[in-house]
Amino acid sequence: MTQQMKNDTEQNATPTTPSDHEAWWRKPHLLRLNAIIAGLLLYSSTVGYDGSLMNGLQSLEQWQDFTSHPTGAWLGFINATQFFGIILGLPLQAWAANRFGRKPTIFIGYFFLAIGAGLQGSAKDPAIAWFQVAVVLITEIAYSSHRSKVSASYQCQYYIGSILAAWLTFGCRNRDSSWAWRIPSVMQLGIPLAALPFAVMSPESPRWLVSQDRHEKARRMLIKYYAGGDESSALVMTQMDEINSSIAAEREAGSSASWVDMVKTGGNRRRFIITVTLGVFAQWNGVGIISYYLTLILDSIGIASVTDQLMIDGYLQLWNFILAIVGASLVDRVGRRSLFLLSTIIMLVCYIVITGLAGGFATTNSSPVGISLIPFLFLYCAGYDIAFTPLVMAYPAEILTAACTYFALLFNSFVNPIALDAIRWKYYIVYIALLILILVFIYLMYPETRGHSLESMAAIFDGDETTRSARGEGEA
Repeated sequence: MTQQMKNDTEQNATPTTPSDHEAWWRKPHLLRLNAIIAGLLLYSSTVGYDGSLMNGLQSLEQWQDFTSHPTGAWLGFINATQFFGIILGLPLQAWAANRFGRKPTIFIGYFFLAIGAGLQGSAKDPAIAWFQVAVVLITEIAYSSHRSKVSASYQCQYYIGSILAAWLTFGCRNRDSSWAWRIPSVMQLGIPLAALPFAVMSPESPRWLVSQDRHEKARRMLIKYYAGGDESSALVMTQMDEINSSIAAEREAGSSASWVDMVKTGGNRRRFIITVTLGVFAQWNGVGIISYYLTLILDSIGIASVTDQLMIDGYLQLWNFILAIVGASLVDRVGRRSLFLLSTIIMLVCYIVITGLAGGFATTNSSPVGISLIPFLFLYCAGYDIAFTPLVMAYPAEILTAACTYFALLFNSFVNPIALDAIRWKYYIVYIALLILILVFIYLMYPETRGHSLESMAAIFDGDETTRSARGEGEA
């Protein structure tokens, strides 16, 4: 995201941004565009709602009765099924977004959502994959100087959904019937339905329109939303030139590039490794236990009250949202690498303490020991939120592999409850070892990208040879 922000700053001196300093909210065309984007950000909240819902449902006796009190492998399977649909949907989603457009791809998600929401089944889960094209649409329609801020905000909106799911489940906990869990399940339709009018009003991506040789429609979109109807705007001409150049360059590169290029050079291998490990580290640092099996953790330390469990979950989601915003604000001030290292150290220390306290409770059955573990759950989440929440898409945004992230989630969701059921608190030791490995790997492999130009980034990944090549100092 730093490079994007740097590009945006450089663009401030060119016709790609307004020539005056009037605030964007005083310009009706930008106000309308940003209002649409704000509505589209709700699609991230849809993911957060779905992720938090299963955690809350496990605390409800009504849901436990309906599902015959699942444990171990069966509980893991129930949680993992949601990611099967997501993984299966990702390739089709990417194809449809390029073939039919960003907006139609989002609308396909509503078909799957309507099928599965009322049953809390896996049929709704492919909708999440289709909704994820919203982040592409947002990035491609956002005003150039706003783009980096909007992209950073997308991931933080995840916790709006998780907050709603946690507290709605809390509010339904005392209902005697199965509606105690069915209401929160059905209500997950609420967020995407709230986002639907904004998707309808949203313009199609000008970048996609140009890729389909619909240049005039792309130009009309830019005139309306970027230039406020000014058909002679230099801004529109500059944007069209940039989009055309970018599409042409990508087509030329695509005609000659191959998958082998990803691992052909040392620099590209390093980029590929970062792409893969970032998605894996974001899920294999212990967050999966807290995100999907908080109920099991609280049960294991003597906190079995449904009200207490759901209240802790609700406050934890509020805490996550606040810390995610703090983390997003620190990305450019502190730097990516520093935040990753600090985040991992905090999580590692917290997991060591959590393991010790969980083991102490298992030995002594002391209530104060169990309760003292709770603050460290919040501290652990703070460590995760300051780096992995804002940076999982921003470091670097261009090379994140969504499929890799969901495969890691699938593994987490299935394995965690089995291990927790089998070896209890000792399973935390596994994540202590993983966090140590993650810390060492980040220290050795993840470079700082804050403030670097494209040439210096090439030098970081590819060394002096690339730098000489960029300067024209190759062989005669």
